[in-house]
Amino acid sequence: MTRLAVTDAVDRARSYGHAVVSFLDADGYPTSVAGPFTADPAAGTVEVGPFHRSTLPAAGQDACVTFSHIRPRPGMGYDERRYVNLWGPASIEGDRIRVVAAEAAGWDEEELPFFEYAERSVPTAHEYMADVGARPRLSGWWTFFLATRLPFLTATLVPVALGGAVAAHDHAFAWGWFGLALLAACAVHLGLNIANDLFDDASGADAANSTPTPFSGGSRVIRYGLVSRRRMLAACAGFYVFAVGLGVFLAAARDWRLLAVGAVGVVLSLAYSAPPLALVHRGLGEPVTGLGFGPVMTVGTYLVCARSWSWEAVYASLPVAILIALVLYVNQVPDRDGDAAVGKRTLIVRWPRDRVVRGYAVATAVAFALVALGPALGITPLPTLLALATVPLAVWVTRGLREHYDKPYALMPAMQLNIGLHLLTGLLLVAGYLLAQL
Repeated sequence: MTRLAVTDAVDRARSYGHAVVSFLDADGYPTSVAGPFTADPAAGTVEVGPFHRSTLPAAGQDACVTFSHIRPRPGMGYDERRYVNLWGPASIEGDRIRVVAAEAAGWDEEELPFFEYAERSVPTAHEYMADVGARPRLSGWWTFFLATRLPFLTATLVPVALGGAVAAHDHAFAWGWFGLALLAACAVHLGLNIANDLFDDASGADAANSTPTPFSGGSRVIRYGLVSRRRMLAACAGFYVFAVGLGVFLAAARDWRLLAVGAVGVVLSLAYSAPPLALVHRGLGEPVTGLGFGPVMTVGTYLVCARSWSWEAVYASLPVAILIALVLYVNQVPDRDGDAAVGKRTLIVRWPRDRVVRGYAVATAVAFALVALGPALGITPLPTLLALATVPLAVWVTRGLREHYDKPYALMPAMQLNIGLHLLTGLLLVAGYLLAQL
């Protein structure tokens, strides 16, 4: 709820179709009556009615006048939400209630999107929960789902599957070892997600970011009071310990070069947001993400399955690496004001809008050029050209980024499509390798 000047609030009220007056009746029970109204912004008054005399408040009694609008969207929810509240003493003018506004508040979704409105209300919600001696709770499953950001595991599934596909093309695939490689990679990714939340909360980035979306802004479970920092730290350490332990086992059982690959992956995942390096704060988040969720995971999986090095696996992972870096790149657009406020100098913070859009277009062009050049240079099999089918998705994301750059919630479809671009392109590369064996 946003405080409004009385004259502004009464002027806004004139755009509504009816008013609801709330007050306490003679027996002390809350009563609400609705009717047509007239508003005088200069005088700060609203007259509502006519009403039957039995429904009128006592003269001089405090009353609240509410004006609201909402549009239902079948299958989608609601939009065009807005309201205005006025408070003040009521007087009776015949069969009408006249309220002289002393205070006013309201909200208009067009001016302040719902998600941002809810986010800005978090401190007030914490105060309320503290006053009633309670804390927010979710089921254990949903808490785990949010805290780990499970849906983003597609960033791991794609390069690991690609490494396995290259190994299968070389007749060196092994389901059991592949499964263990996938498990280790997922554990590192979940540990990274939690670590990023811990450091963003500690730096103040979460508190400064008032425009989070389902695709950006982190899990925010610490900020919302759903999970304590201690529990998040324990979970983060647990995932990393499990991943390192499994990585050492795989290195001993399959190829000792996995120690070097795994060490690079773990160091990159921690250096991404952890001080003193905090590479994402220095505008290096994209190359770190691309390297970790591209060559490191793809080559690591190939080593586990084939017990040998593959430059083909490195090359095949490059388009996937670029596209996952672009997922981070686009997802940082809604976060740019909050990131800038705490000194998190991402590329999105450093670059102007036109350069950000142009950078995305150029990077996707490079990714698809690599896909096309692979078979032409004899590096990757011909069926991997299937991945070029997702080029239109990149065009649509570029258009959405250009048109909705300054509207975080209007940008959400483009952000979702960008995640799909990475996933579908990666899966088509995997399919290309599998088809090459037929």
